[in-house]
Amino acid sequence: MKKILLILVAFSFVLVAGDMKMKDFRAVNAKKAVILQSGKAKKFCTVCGMTLPMFYKTNYAAKVNGKIHQYCSMHCMVEEAMKNGMGPVSPQVVNITTLKFIDATKAFYVVGSSKPATMSMVSKYAFGTKSAATAFAKKFGGKIMKYAKLEKIAKQNLDKETMGIRKKQAKMAKMGMKIYNKMCKQTKQRFSSPALAKTYIKEKKLCGNIKGKKFQAVGLFLSRR
Repeated sequence: MKKILLILVAFSFVLVAGDMKMKDFRAVNAKKAVILQSGKAKKFCTVCGMTLPMFYKTNYAAKVNGKIHQYCSMHCMVEEAMKNGMGPVSPQVVNITTLKFIDATKAFYVVGSSKPATMSMVSKYAFGTKSAATAFAKKFGGKIMKYAKLEKIAKQNLDKETMGIRKKQAKMAKMGMKIYNKMCKQTKQRFSSPALAKTYIKEKKLCGNIKGKKFQAVGLFLSRR
């Protein structure tokens, strides 16, 4: 009887763990995600190509040459802005209470909570009111900050974080090559970004119903080869 109970407990743990993986705190149903940018690749981060609804609660947006670009994280937004020799222009961020975009400079941020970070070692979640941010921090930890300080920290950590990200992406791209050769139809098409590669994969159904990390890995591989 004890053995049966232990097996049932272990099985329940596996189910719960699997469910937790499926329900990433950052993710929302694609229908609930507000996509501000346009174009065929609009559902993917402009910089790294990650699927925006999967990291929606850490989404940002800013203007680049007059057009809105949407990002999975503050890191990606700041990275693109710094490449252009400036800070983010008219930045917006998702208020995780309402799931709507708000002026990033007026938001209250909980930095370093126990919830997962995106493209960074430190999590950053935005709220429309200080009271909402305080309640979140009491429950999940973290410090409350305003945008100016947060952007300054992001810029200071950009090079270090980018080096770590590039190493992880290189490993993922190698995995993507194996997945591509095993699961996908071959193409000679070239891509300037993971977002464009993933858009093409989806449109042409190169890899069947590929999703998640495998999808990202193949996108990274095709954009780098």
